[in-house]
Amino acid sequence: MSSRMSAGRRLGTLGAEIRRSYLSYLFIAPFLVCFLLFILLPIGVAIGMSFFQYNAISPPQFIGWKNFLDILARDRIFLQFAIPNTLKFAIVVGPGGYALSFFLAWVIHQLPGRIRDYFTLAIYAPSLVSGTALTIVWLVVFSGDRVGYMNNFLLQAGIVDEPVLWLQSPDYFMTIMIVISLWASMGVGFLAMLAGLQTVNKELYEAGKIDGVANRLQEVFYITIPSMKPQMLFGAVMAAVGTLKAGLIGSMLAASTAVGSTAHPITPQYSGHLIINHIDDYALVRYELGYAAALSVLLLLIIYGATKFSFRIFGTDGEG
Repeated sequence: MSSRMSAGRRLGTLGAEIRRSYLSYLFIAPFLVCFLLFILLPIGVAIGMSFFQYNAISPPQFIGWKNFLDILARDRIFLQFAIPNTLKFAIVVGPGGYALSFFLAWVIHQLPGRIRDYFTLAIYAPSLVSGTALTIVWLVVFSGDRVGYMNNFLLQAGIVDEPVLWLQSPDYFMTIMIVISLWASMGVGFLAMLAGLQTVNKELYEAGKIDGVANRLQEVFYITIPSMKPQMLFGAVMAAVGTLKAGLIGSMLAASTAVGSTAHPITPQYSGHLIINHIDDYALVRYELGYAAALSVLLLLIIYGATKFSFRIFGTDGEG
């Protein structure tokens, strides 16, 4: 009885707060509606569907935890290829792209203001290009004939005797995916770091020299990074989320080498098969939507863990 009264009292307090600040809630209402419709609702539907067997035609059949048990115990492709490939891709592209974003932002920040914007645009532009256009550009580089830029260079240099089938070989496919992803990873995280560098108080560097900061590297570690933790946190979260949900590059590269097919999500011998490709395979090819929803829930948990880890590193007290 007392718990019911306390819950009613909290609801009454919340209602009074909303009435008192109704204008503020009115301004954030469009965002809240979009957040509920396009974020919370799909997550709730995916979590609920993960406990069902559903093929978009027959009525859903409740099967409990069977989808999750099958993923962790029976799905050989997921355990043997999707998980290791995703970890390898995320460990290289995530921290690598993050460090590269900070390094390039720091280098551009040292340039004179009149040319800084041109270099910023040149670095940021690849992230604006769609996956299809991005793939077409790199297909010319890694074409498997003598016309491809990479093969042409290696043949003229005498490094190889015959053209290499870059996109058909599982030995090179993941490396090519990583190279393309790093090249295109200079997105909003890069811009946030560049903006953060411009907000660092210049007097801190003068005070650091008095306290014994002797070179640029020490300035970066002891002054620059601690002074722009919010931007570093934003960049880390965007890098983690963007890397773990990547997969379009592999699908587009595989589609370019597939005979008679415009959409081929399976990479050569699963060499570039990531979790998101596994989800697409079950959802868009096999139409096992319940199983695909369970895979999505696992991916959501992995992204949540990576985000919490980023907050632990770059978050301030009270965050995370």
